Amino acid sequence: MAVMKPISDLRNKARELSRMCHESGEPIYITKNGEGDMVLMSLAAYERLEARLELYRLLDEAEADVRAGDRGVSVKTARRQLVRRRR
Repeated sequence: MAVMKPISDLRNKARELSRMCHESGEPIYITKNGEGDMVLMSLAAYERLEARLELYRLLDEAEADVRAGDRGVSVKTARRQLVRRRR
């Protein structure tokens, strides 16, 4: 469930917000005048998000290659290439 906190909590309850972010691993939505304003998250959660976005980007590139007709390499060829790299 999404946690929403007023922007005044950043000043008054920063330690509590930090603890909540780290314990839950989920973002906290910060409101200003009752409207969404910011998202607060732990560094670990942010890094997971960045890694997920990078994976999506790589998958999108691979799908574009397939749509363009790239069929990649056979398993036999891939094995040969891996064996050569180990030498």
